[in-house]
Order: sequence, then structure tokens, then C-alpha cells
Amino acid sequence: MALTVSKLATEAGVRPDTVRYYERAGLLPPAARSTSGYRMYGEEAVDRLRFIKGVQSFGLRLREVRDLLEVMDRGLCPCGHTEGLVRSRIAELDEEIGRLRDVRKRLVRLAEEFPAGACPDPGAGRWPCEEEFIRKGGELSGT
Repeated sequence: MALTVSKLATEAGVRPDTVRYYERAGLLPPAARSTSGYRMYGEEAVDRLRFIKGVQSFGLRLREVRDLLEVMDRGLCPCGHTEGLVRSRIAELDEEIGRLRDVRKRLVRLAEEFPAGACPDPGAGRWPCEEEFIRKGGELSGT
């Protein structure tokens, strides 16, 4: 049975624009065209889109999805390649979590050092939190 873009999108739980984008990006093979020019996909496209969504749900990116699809399209088992991609993504996430913990600590310190009730009257010059942001901005720009 052939599926139009809309029917395929509904079956796979994505938007029609997503189907078109994935085809342009090479994640879906080019669709056959009906005599009136509509894209017509086979049932296997539903599983392919679900596979893409599933890979993304684990935090992998489209370039990694593409890598896995290329392995599968060659008729090979993608599990070994999947393991490498997953371990690499775990390392990236661990690094990002560390960075986020650092940002959180700095935000807690900022909230404690510059509470709303400690603001001086307007006209007294710069506010304390303003000074802190300017100082930090200077550190980041190297001045």
C-alpha cells in the first residue's frame, strides 16, 4: 500500500514537513511519485521514521541517525556502531552535566549575594547585580 506524505506522517507520528525534510536530508529514500506528482511511500517508511524518532529519543542527533541508517542500508547490523555512538554521547552528556552543575552553583551564589531586598535606592549609581554582571562580562572578554 502506498502512503502519501500526510498518511505517512500520521502513521509515524510526525508532521508532514518532517517527512519532506528527512527526504531532503537523505534520511528517507526519495519517494516514488504518483501520476499527479504526489510523493508515495511504502509501509517500510513508517518503520524508518519510527526508527529515526526512537534514535532521537535517546538524545542522538540526526548525523548519528544518518550514520546508523547508512549501516543498516548496507545490510549490516548497526548494534556495534550504535554502541560507539551511545558511549560518545554519554561522554558528551557527562561533560554537559558538569558544566550545568557549575552554572547552577554560580546562580545560587548570585541569588544569595544579590537578593532583591538588598537593592539600594535608584540614583545611587549602579546596582550590585549590575556591577557583578559587568565584572563577569569583563572577565569573559579578557579585559
